[in-house]
Amino acid sequence: MREGKFLKQNIERWQTYLQPTTNPDEQASQYTNLIEDLSYSKTFYPNSTTTQFINGLAAKLYISIYHNRKQKSNRISTFFRYEIPYIVGKYHGLYLFTFVFFVCTCLMGAMANYLNPNFVRSILGDAYVDKTLENIDKGDPFNVYKDGNSYLMFLQIAINNLWVGFKVYAGGILLGTFTIYALFQNGIMLGAFEQMFFAKNLGLQSILVVWIHGTIEINALIIEGTAGLILAYSILKPGTFTRKQSLINGAKDSIKIIVVLVPFTIFAAYLESFITRHTEMPIWLSVGILVGSLALIIYYFIILPIAIKRAGIEVHNGEVRFKKSNEAHV
Repeated sequence: MREGKFLKQNIERWQTYLQPTTNPDEQASQYTNLIEDLSYSKTFYPNSTTTQFINGLAAKLYISIYHNRKQKSNRISTFFRYEIPYIVGKYHGLYLFTFVFFVCTCLMGAMANYLNPNFVRSILGDAYVDKTLENIDKGDPFNVYKDGNSYLMFLQIAINNLWVGFKVYAGGILLGTFTIYALFQNGIMLGAFEQMFFAKNLGLQSILVVWIHGTIEINALIIEGTAGLILAYSILKPGTFTRKQSLINGAKDSIKIIVVLVPFTIFAAYLESFITRHTEMPIWLSVGILVGSLALIIYYFIILPIAIKRAGIEVHNGEVRFKKSNEAHV
């Protein structure tokens, strides 16, 4: 069917939907019809103004149906248990891309330092490298984590990491260029840093010490990068939405991810300030913290989103809908 004929057949009915109705059955019927029309229009006229009009009309009707629904007191629980995993699951493709990109940059940094042992100096600076080498010679390679007051160190690290994470995220508004650059820079730095210890036969020890806090800290950085790329993607690929509306939708999703990463970043700063400094801790305890931190990240940002998707759960405006059982919870 030509778009003009499709529009002519349905425009009068769509115009009636512009007039609000308080009848729940009528609202449900209108919304169902619009979704069917939108599906057809997306299939045959994906980039047309007709599709954009139907999409906008369906969105307004959806809001009119649900904006007055009573919210239960477990909104915070719903946010963390369903909404964030649901949002993360929608962008698992970007998450995978960001993770692979970051790992590749780490390998590049490690290879660069392997070929030129002075490369790490251009990344971390002579003062830091000389101090680290001095600590290695003294038999205490990770003494840098023991210097200073733990509480002051915690505040400094938490504030710095939150600021870095926000910049990585906000860089997405520049079509992702700054986000990609920041991930590249941090990946090169991490790879060169780790290779420096492996070159001194301290690779395993560095993992058992540095990654006590690094497991959560680095994964948070990767997810912050993903949030930044969500912003960029919403600008570059608006789909059936206007570019402005797509950016608004992407900003809503990505900022929620950033909000939930705040406690992860603060917890990583706590580990670095109060736990990492105990380099003499038993290996089983260090491994336990590493495995527990990694399990938390994998479960919350990978396993749970996949489980929610397979269960047919969708979350919109704080409402949890179980599509397979036609149940709805807030």
